[in-house]
Amino acid sequence: MTLRFGLLGAAYIAPRGLVKPVAEFPDVDIVCMAARDRERAETFARRAGIPIVHNTYDEVVNDPNVDAIYNPLTISGHHEWTIRALNAGKHVLCEKPFAMNEAEAQEMADCARENDLICAEAFHYYYHPLSRRMREIVQSGVLGSIRFADAHFQNVVEDTPSQIRYRIELGGGATMDLGCYPLHFLRHTFEAEPQVVSATAATVHEHIDIEMVAELLFPGDTPARICCRMNAAGGFSSGMNVYGDKGRLKVVNPMVPQREPHLIELVTAWGTRRETLTTTPTFNYQLQAFIDAIDGVRPMPTDAIDGVISMRVIDNVYRAAGMTPRGQVKLQS
Repeated sequence: MTLRFGLLGAAYIAPRGLVKPVAEFPDVDIVCMAARDRERAETFARRAGIPIVHNTYDEVVNDPNVDAIYNPLTISGHHEWTIRALNAGKHVLCEKPFAMNEAEAQEMADCARENDLICAEAFHYYYHPLSRRMREIVQSGVLGSIRFADAHFQNVVEDTPSQIRYRIELGGGATMDLGCYPLHFLRHTFEAEPQVVSATAATVHEHIDIEMVAELLFPGDTPARICCRMNAAGGFSSGMNVYGDKGRLKVVNPMVPQREPHLIELVTAWGTRRETLTTTPTFNYQLQAFIDAIDGVRPMPTDAIDGVISMRVIDNVYRAAGMTPRGQVKLQS
């Protein structure tokens, strides 16, 4: 049976996040889409080979020929349109971060449970063999007792009037767009939710964090740190380090190992071992996991419940930095 997707919007991530992966799966199609700009939607659909362009998102989520919705809208559109899709009987793959805040994420998770549907947060990196390998190494105990860990993600996100990541009402900020990843790296590596001990932000436009550093504490009194930066001078960079009393793990570019050089380096008393893995796109593995979850083969780890935890940690980082979680900031009219 073919899994039929409806696409909401013509987001920059959509070709990599769904269109290209779908081309690799003979039993998956994108059957329709809509965007705020009809002309833009038609151009996108023509290039992507999507046969039907609807006038509204509502027409997409209620299309009887759609089984699942891909929601790559601005973060401010995740809650509303994910819930509408779930209530219309559609599974949802929602881009990260899952919602504006924990409260919204909880409502989305509750709706998915009530409708008995798959609702997943699109942390594509998680499903790649590189990510699985870095978790395996830490959880194997080869590093001994973990003393400290750090993770980071920075990228060039220029402050322009059209850049949604600098707009508070749309869920902007470095922690939302970038910091969610290193928080996720560490949380799933240690299989635990951290306490946010402290956080420091550099801000612009009053409410937008362009840089965030957060100090965390995992169960077992294991300290960790995350750092994220928008419009970073060094350009794109992501990674994680885990230090134990018997060794050290360095992971270079767990984000998109298919696009940039990646590396796992393990240093122990037995020497140094370096590994690289497949360059098959992370998004292909994510789509397979989504299909498997719908088919009942295995649950999807980055499900709606995990999305609630993601947003709770992000909210706590903002609070620790003396800032208000997204969606709760009172804007001057």
